[in-house]
Amino acid sequence: MTQNPARIRKAVFPVAGLGTRFLPATKAQPKEMLPIVDKPLIQYAVEEAYAAGIRHMIFVTGRNKRAIEDHFDTAYELETELESAQKNALLELVHSVTPNDMNCSYVRQPRMLGLGHAVLCAEHLVGNEPFAVLLADDLMTGPTGGDPVLVQMVKAFEKLQGSILAVQEVPLNHVRRYGIVAGAPAGDRLIKVERMVEKPKPEAAPSRMGVAGRYVLTPEVFAEISAQPKGAGGEIQLTDGIAALMKKQSVYAFQYEGKRYDCGSKEGFLEATVELALQHTEVGDAFRSYLKTLAL
Repeated sequence: MTQNPARIRKAVFPVAGLGTRFLPATKAQPKEMLPIVDKPLIQYAVEEAYAAGIRHMIFVTGRNKRAIEDHFDTAYELETELESAQKNALLELVHSVTPNDMNCSYVRQPRMLGLGHAVLCAEHLVGNEPFAVLLADDLMTGPTGGDPVLVQMVKAFEKLQGSILAVQEVPLNHVRRYGIVAGAPAGDRLIKVERMVEKPKPEAAPSRMGVAGRYVLTPEVFAEISAQPKGAGGEIQLTDGIAALMKKQSVYAFQYEGKRYDCGSKEGFLEATVELALQHTEVGDAFRSYLKTLAL
């Protein structure tokens, strides 16, 4: 009897970071709650996971991250006020943040020991099943009229049943910012990963394929992360765990269609704000007209 292929039902969001590149804005506010137009960064990531059919969202949080939990919780006072004022459109908007069929779980990362450690903190909630990891700093948009990035990856996973990393070709002078992968073509937009290097110098980079902030991973990665010593920066690196997993299972890199905004940097955050504002149904036209008046 053929075993049913595994499905991706859970997503992990590592959101415990301090957001030091956005101080002082992040002194008392999680960086993941910084808004791009009218939605916080974390909501864009959750909506992407939801579009991919995922209904269990697991947030790996830290101190001073309570605002994330509050954002996805029921706001009784706000909803009562909107309902009594008959502001039905706003009430529907508030309800849409957390659909009725979506579940949220929260676990603390007690020490900042790296992305691999953050993912490991969610192991007891994920269990023995494949899962997605989304980094809210990377705001990802699919092509116009096409699938969101994680939807593309989940479709690829349904065929491959193996771990998949989102990748994009990056300029040579930017490879030191990324985990870089190299390997052999394995199908449409797919590479079977044979080598993986975390933030190499340009002259040592095996390719220009940089890992972006989306992963679909098999549960065996937890054991590999657990076995890793501290790596770059004295942290437990997710990249090292995946590199160890490659020795036992096939791991694929997926060249997604769409665009990535590095909202962990001020430049990327501003780029996302401008471009998504121009696409916004409510303010896009007026904002475009305003930009045309600027002496750039």
